[in-house]
Amino acid sequence: MATPHINAEPGDFAPDVLMPGDPRRAMRIAESVLEDAQLVTEVRGILGYTGTFGGRPVSVLASGMGMPSITIYATELFRFLGVKRIIRIGTAGGMAPHLELGDVVIASAAHTDSAMTAGRIPGIHYSHAPSFALTAAAAAAAGLGAAAPKAEDPSHASGRRRRRATRATVHVGPVFSSDAFYADRPQTNDLLVKHGTLAVEMEAAALYATADAEGGEALAICTISDLLFREASLPAEERELLFDRSVQLGLAAFATA
Repeated sequence: MATPHINAEPGDFAPDVLMPGDPRRAMRIAESVLEDAQLVTEVRGILGYTGTFGGRPVSVLASGMGMPSITIYATELFRFLGVKRIIRIGTAGGMAPHLELGDVVIASAAHTDSAMTAGRIPGIHYSHAPSFALTAAAAAAAGLGAAAPKAEDPSHASGRRRRRATRATVHVGPVFSSDAFYADRPQTNDLLVKHGTLAVEMEAAALYATADAEGGEALAICTISDLLFREASLPAEERELLFDRSVQLGLAAFATA
């Protein structure tokens, strides 16, 4: 059945869905990574495609930005459209001082300041955790924190970008899913880092909670696009190149989990 936000029917989506935030990024994944990708939904400009990778059906759907948006799309995919596993492919701000631009964080937990999940289980501080199978598979595909694989096609990258891709590292650890993009909270950030938090983004906690509620599996894999502890950010072109590595880790996790 079509939903209020996804104009597709059961069977249009594969059981496995990659979920970037940006619709143009979803289109790019469909066109450059998937084989025989077909557009299956475009309601409100949120693009979704289904194709194959390595002979297995895989879909990609944009989520928009923030926890309310990803909750809507993930709920409709899990509840009405036969989806079993969702991997968020996004960007994050590096909080831990050992992170570098272009590093990848596999989010093994997600703290949040959002009230969206506070009332799910009365009297309980709910823990936002991903699928262990997907987390373990993604970490194994990354070499358990060793140098991450390069993008599929680095031929258009400069030598500097190729060197950065080679040096970049995959980390497994908690992230902070925030409701506020522009927030001045250095004391909170310091405490989060002290407690092992690696990066900040805006969707993982809600995705993990939705997967739990709907009986699905989920994971977030994020590329570090900027750093909170010093002035540094990836140019748009380089961000797209390094973003491909997260896509490849997500596809590897689907294939082996």
